[in-house]
Amino acid sequence: MKKLRRKKIQSYEAANEYLDAEYLPEDNRRFARAAVSAEDYQRKKPSATELDEVFRLETERAIGNDWVVRHQNRLLQVMRQSRYAPAKGKVVVCEWEDAKVEIGYRGERLIHEEIATRPAAPPCATAKSRPQRRLAEPPQANHPWRKRYQQMRPARRTAS
Repeated sequence: MKKLRRKKIQSYEAANEYLDAEYLPEDNRRFARAAVSAEDYQRKKPSATELDEVFRLETERAIGNDWVVRHQNRLLQVMRQSRYAPAKGKVVVCEWEDAKVEIGYRGERLIHEEIATRPAAPPCATAKSRPQRRLAEPPQANHPWRKRYQQMRPARRTAS
């Protein structure tokens, strides 16, 4: 800025001309250094899918016994698949800015759909088919268990 004031430059166009013609060549001459090696160590630009994976929110959730994942008061019904995401398993729910939601389990994407209410639990067939277990009734008053030990033994006979 001091050099621009000394040269009495007050417009953008004049400043750009001065930078291109005088300042930058002198600056490059003074501070430029040759590279140690010709190899380029800069990373390549990430792809759109890699950037998409970076800019998302991830939340860990558990799958219920009915294969429903609850995320921010939304119910996400996971489609049952043979080898993925057992009930009570931990999954990662990913959400992007455009409200797109994805469920992942061990690096695999799970197919899901949003539902309004939880599915009703099927009636438990095992409880109805099993007969009710009867509790044993307490023994009667004259049962041997109710007698004292001395009364249960026969009386000793004495020799007379």
